[in-house]
Amino acid sequence: MQKTAILILAVFATLAGLAIGFAATRSAKLHHAVSDASTGHSYHTGEPALREAAARMGKPREATSHDAASPDDDAPQTGAPDDAIEVVRLASNPQPAPPFLMNDLGGQPISTAEWKGKVVILNFWATWCPPCRAEIPMMIDLQNRYKDQLLVIGVSVDDAPPSEVHDFVKQEGINYPVVMANLDLVKEYGGVPALPTAFVINPDGRVVQKHVGLFPETMYDQEIRALLNLPLDARIETFEDHGQIFLKNAALATDLPGVDLKGLTPEQRKIALKELNTRTCECGCRLTLAQCRIVDSPCQVSKRLANEVVKKVESGAPASASPPPAPADTGNPQIPQSAKPGAPTGG
Repeated sequence: MQKTAILILAVFATLAGLAIGFAATRSAKLHHAVSDASTGHSYHTGEPALREAAARMGKPREATSHDAASPDDDAPQTGAPDDAIEVVRLASNPQPAPPFLMNDLGGQPISTAEWKGKVVILNFWATWCPPCRAEIPMMIDLQNRYKDQLLVIGVSVDDAPPSEVHDFVKQEGINYPVVMANLDLVKEYGGVPALPTAFVINPDGRVVQKHVGLFPETMYDQEIRALLNLPLDARIETFEDHGQIFLKNAALATDLPGVDLKGLTPEQRKIALKELNTRTCECGCRLTLAQCRIVDSPCQVSKRLANEVVKKVESGAPASASPPPAPADTGNPQIPQSAKPGAPTGG
């Protein structure tokens, strides 16, 4: 009898240990997922950032922790590990914000005519995106703090009916207008490769930054203060937009991620860059090789083809015929395969 009792206790102890182990593992995974969401980058599986033809609005991948590297140090960032913001980077050649005229979820018209003199954060998001939900309190706080000097506009890419998004907005206490995205708007802004994606617009109506991922509130705060000429605890630096904000500016780039142009003469470099900006990538993104390298640096197809172009030019071989390129600023709102429901999101 005593042996039986001991055996039963041993079994219970084993089962309890297993339960604790499973709970700890699940807790660690949840902590890792939350940490990834809070640090702000997006998992990238290597598919082109603008691949899936958008006959309808799909679900862009959520920005979490391994986004493509920027072409250079001054490019728009893709996440920040902490709240220490030492440098505010703004485009030196900002393009005018595309015309905007839409009704918010309450039926009120929102237009670029009302943006004059304000800093605008045009924030693409979705209710199902954890990093997007995590930044909502931050956007609410910024809107409260800067009041009429700032206008945050949420652009929902949800497939859900507007009524459901409206209920979510009300539940979260969102104090800024929210509109439902359409393909024309996404195309105008060059596509949305991940969520959240925010475009920062200065009081003159020009787009000075693009952020892909979840960033600390202090970063947006410093940018707003810089654009409003208010005191700030960071220095201001500028960068030239070579496609980091608008794809049409990719033709201005003199260096591309993952493409070695160092062995070319100045004349050969011009020839190579011309072909890279006219030849269409074969990965299915419908972008030029230069655009694909900037938008989707991990894409192995554009990397291979681009370096083949460089080697060919360096060897003096004649330029090969290229397929018709996509328009310089397609703004193609194609969605990556990794964004589709059920697709893997881990990198």
